[in-house]
Amino acid sequence: MTALTFAAITEADVAEARRTHPAAFGNPLVRALKIASWAVVIGYVAYSFHLFEAWKLLESSERAIRLVTRMVAWEGMAGWSYRQIYTGIAQTIAMAFLGTLLGTIFALGLGFLAARNTMPVGVLRHAVRRLLDIFRGVDSVVWALVFVRAVGLGPLAGVLAIWVSDMGNLAKLYSEAIENIDRKQVEGVRATGADAPRIIRYGYLPQILPVFISLSLYSFESSVRSATILGLVGAGGIGMIIIERFRAGLFDQVAFVVLNVLIVIAIIDWGSGLIRKRFIGERGH
Repeated sequence: MTALTFAAITEADVAEARRTHPAAFGNPLVRALKIASWAVVIGYVAYSFHLFEAWKLLESSERAIRLVTRMVAWEGMAGWSYRQIYTGIAQTIAMAFLGTLLGTIFALGLGFLAARNTMPVGVLRHAVRRLLDIFRGVDSVVWALVFVRAVGLGPLAGVLAIWVSDMGNLAKLYSEAIENIDRKQVEGVRATGADAPRIIRYGYLPQILPVFISLSLYSFESSVRSATILGLVGAGGIGMIIIERFRAGLFDQVAFVVLNVLIVIAIIDWGSGLIRKRFIGERGH
């Protein structure tokens, strides 16, 4: 057996090896595309950092410290309008609850219309899905601006914005849950001669109801936070109080209101967990 040295390899041998084993030598075009892709990614990241203007954090650090100090130093609490604050919080919760309730009710019907196994008419199914894309594609803040323009300032605009936004999100999730059910239970109910409403009632709902409840509760929690933001654009609730206090420079009251909102959200999260355990059960230990 003879050992092949590098000196014995000719250009013809290399060309033959490239022809018979092209993958071993790599593709110059692919390599160039990879290098170009990495260059684009690195350039975009560098450009993003340039747009971020991180140096402003250092320039405004003193002002930020003064702001935080004013937020934690609560003064004159006896003269604060607690009734207005807690009325705004109650209004925010009511907005979120009513908007989520309406969104859940309408999303239930739209979910069945958007699911493949419950809506065999493809044209109608795709039309409903595109409608849901519109509802989901527009942020709730934009919907709030639209409804504030349509019905005026106040909680009604917030309820309508949450309703439309939650309806689009929940209907999409509901339709996916409906498409993933166990078909055997549905076929068993259909074999008894049941009509369409009874098939949905006894074949579909027992399987998807726990998922629906969990999704609706999560949507309610999210809507409480969204309702706070919607108030900033005039859609009622505690957000309007926050923006008024900000404009007046009452940062200590802003911090107090935000703290109360966080407590309310924590309570809602705790209550939602209890409801989930009641209808879904506790997983694991």
